[in-house]
Amino acid sequence: MRILGIETTCDETAAAVVGVGFDGRGEILSNEVLSQIAEHARYGGVVPEIAARAHVEVIDRLVARALKNANCTINDIDGIAAAAGPGLIGGVLVGLTTAKTISLVTRKPLMAVNHLEAHALTARLTDGIGFPYLLMLASGGHTQLVAVKGVGEYVRLGTTIDDAIGEAFDKVAKLLGLPYPGGPHVEQEAAKGNPERFALPRPLMGRPEPNFSLSGLKTAVRLEAERIAPLTQSDVADLCASFQAAVVDTVVDRTRAGLRAFRDIAGHPTALVVAGGVAANQAIRQALQRLAVETGLRLVAPPLSLCGDNGAMIAWAGLERLRLGLIDDISAPARARWPLDSSRDEAGAKA
Repeated sequence: MRILGIETTCDETAAAVVGVGFDGRGEILSNEVLSQIAEHARYGGVVPEIAARAHVEVIDRLVARALKNANCTINDIDGIAAAAGPGLIGGVLVGLTTAKTISLVTRKPLMAVNHLEAHALTARLTDGIGFPYLLMLASGGHTQLVAVKGVGEYVRLGTTIDDAIGEAFDKVAKLLGLPYPGGPHVEQEAAKGNPERFALPRPLMGRPEPNFSLSGLKTAVRLEAERIAPLTQSDVADLCASFQAAVVDTVVDRTRAGLRAFRDIAGHPTALVVAGGVAANQAIRQALQRLAVETGLRLVAPPLSLCGDNGAMIAWAGLERLRLGLIDDISAPARARWPLDSSRDEAGAKA
């Protein structure tokens, strides 16, 4: 079985072909990603209209490249998967419409994939882990702790009540005059700084509910920066190090609370999984590895190439859904909001 996956929810245009090997494990046959960072850098963030136009300009070429590099043609593909949300609606429409068109012309099944589900299932592509497992999903737009009980079976245990972790990293970077995208630059500066220089808060630390809050921490960084302005390079490094240390402590504490909540509803997890763009942060990975060892679990983290948005994760989620007969028709909508937990409405509240 081979699936073509298309991803256009934000500022990466991506297409990939994923199959199943003789051993039953997932195989990435091709994974093409074209980043739009250069187009958005001058604005300090993603501009939705620019992103949508950029997707339109390259999507056909990228799909053709993914097929070529997988040494197959569209006739060799068993199904077409596209991210149908959540994301910037203009971009989502580009990828989903492309997938629908290919599906109609080839009469091959269509899978309209939840982008968050694709992140949630990436660990099964890379490591073949079984259900159920605890997912720590952290990106620029999402921060959630999720019990992954099966394909299409997700229970959100906790989420952020304000900023996502990646969003907080980007905002702190902008505050400190670091380039866009900010997360990797904050991490680089933090490696050179003193994490104990500034006493920053650890929001919600110790609370039983496994939720996150980053807004107050971000404000604390701003107040410290204003207090010691003008900032030297050493000040920036120390602020980044102190901020990252606070985030790491918060992630560990909140994930530990998530593990307690997980056991109440799903028993013992097969693994602790971290996914999303923030999963590329080495300090967070190392801290979660220590937590996994402490709690007798295996930490599963995707390779760096699969942390950000990519077509391989969409293709794999489509493959998992196709194997269960979960096929969509041409009426599948593009969705700006789409909670992973089906018991919640599109705003995230309990239905």
